[in-house]
Amino acid sequence: MTIATSPFFQLDYGAELEREITKLIEAFAANQFDTGRYPRRWLAIKLLEADADILGRVQSMDNGAQVIARAAQGAERIKSILGDDVDLLTADHRYGYINGIVRQSLQRPLMDRLTLTDRIDNIVTHKWLGLPIFFAVMYIIFRLVIDVSSPFLDWTDAVINGPLANWLASLLDLVRAPLWIHSLIIDGIVAGVGGVLVFVPGLLILYFFLALLEDSGYMSRAAFVMDRFMRVVGLHGKSFIPMILGFGCAVPAVYATRTIASRRDRVLTALLVPLMSCSARLPVYVVFGLAFFGARAGTVIWAMYALGIIVAMIAGMIFTRTILKPDVSSAFVLELPPYRQPALKSVLIHMWENTREFVRKAGTTILGASVVMWLLLNLPWGVTEQRNSYFGKVSGAIAPVFAPLGFGNWETGGALITGFIAKEIVVSTMSQIYLGGEEAEPIQPTTFDEDLLGIGRGFVDATVNSGKILLSIVPGVDLVDEEAESEDTALSLALREKFTPLSALSMLVFVLLYVPCVATLGAIKHEFGTPWAVTSAVYQTVVAWIAALLVYQVGTLLGLG
Repeated sequence: MTIATSPFFQLDYGAELEREITKLIEAFAANQFDTGRYPRRWLAIKLLEADADILGRVQSMDNGAQVIARAAQGAERIKSILGDDVDLLTADHRYGYINGIVRQSLQRPLMDRLTLTDRIDNIVTHKWLGLPIFFAVMYIIFRLVIDVSSPFLDWTDAVINGPLANWLASLLDLVRAPLWIHSLIIDGIVAGVGGVLVFVPGLLILYFFLALLEDSGYMSRAAFVMDRFMRVVGLHGKSFIPMILGFGCAVPAVYATRTIASRRDRVLTALLVPLMSCSARLPVYVVFGLAFFGARAGTVIWAMYALGIIVAMIAGMIFTRTILKPDVSSAFVLELPPYRQPALKSVLIHMWENTREFVRKAGTTILGASVVMWLLLNLPWGVTEQRNSYFGKVSGAIAPVFAPLGFGNWETGGALITGFIAKEIVVSTMSQIYLGGEEAEPIQPTTFDEDLLGIGRGFVDATVNSGKILLSIVPGVDLVDEEAESEDTALSLALREKFTPLSALSMLVFVLLYVPCVATLGAIKHEFGTPWAVTSAVYQTVVAWIAALLVYQVGTLLGLG
């Protein structure tokens, strides 16, 4: 059997290994290390595997010791996460790839005894059952994300807008800070950054379950199941792997397209990846879902994720038949590792690292955006109405564009503009606009010890309520008090004055589909050039406007408005 090869082909060793390989290749340049006749990727893998012969050769080269030390650190980190040495992990991926080729190339007699993995695969990769099972799994996850995290969301909101805001206000009063400093910190930073950090509990749970699926071996099955679905678009199941990564963040997902051999397939996949609902959109979904759809919020959020996949398929079919016609068809070979019990340590590390990245962004990008937003909302200096500020005037100028979609007010127009920086800033901006200028309600003075005690009690109550919700998933078990509904956040109450359930749904559809964030466009530009980045921005914005228009106008005609 002859297997066609491509100069673009490279074996994908999994997210953790690929991350360390990339970092080590970057370390070559940072340490001014000349790899000589060795291919950089091959040499990085050998160094991570601690190949004795290669280590000896590199040690004698200029700056080789620094590179070896960096490789040792990376190998140790991989072992701490995945539990095995790098040489065993790379061998496992290589043999898995070979096994995939053999399984697709040879037809063997059915063995009398099937392994447990085979029995499970007969169901989850079934021709007709595989796809419904995948969507059912994703539905359950997003219901858990919303329902189980809801008590912690309320607790986080109460802490940020309660004791934390009060402590900062008291500290500012103590140092006799000017009123504008007080407004900047409380109305700008706390309202902006705090409005996004409220949703960290939901992200922790989301990343926990996604890591659970990855470590169990199911994610590879999802890509296999989606292969037939993806071929309708002119791609294959391997393109679905970057799309799955897009549920976390579109930037690494765009770079993950490097594992796809055909440039045409890489470009098409990169154009579809931003349609996947990244974690940055989740705060927008949650705040609107809980504000307008109550107990059905989980279903609405799942529908947004499903809609992103459906729109990606439609867009892919259009691109395939127009500007990205398919080239020579390539075989889809995918390793299907045996099912295994997820390692709790590995799952928790993945959960923490992904959430930490989100919090880091909140401490940098969103913090900076919050300060700029506060300035624009207060300039020209002394403006009393936010609508008359610089930000309000620019937002008001574009607001009519969104009027047919059901949200033609300046506040929403401005929030969507800032969402171009990062989608979670949509919530941050709305928090500043709707809550930043509010007069704080008089509160009963409390001591620091009383605040700490209240925070502790609130956390215990949130944990108990979350546990009850989780146990109530079991059929026949109902521990949830019907009267103990999730409390409305201050932002949810403010949004109800500006939106109806139908216009809120239209808003969610627009946020799902419109222009990718600037970091994603930067990744597309870096990989494929400026024309494709511009194409991504333009086509998604047009699609978003049309889709939101259909949702709102059709809903209005049906009397749902």
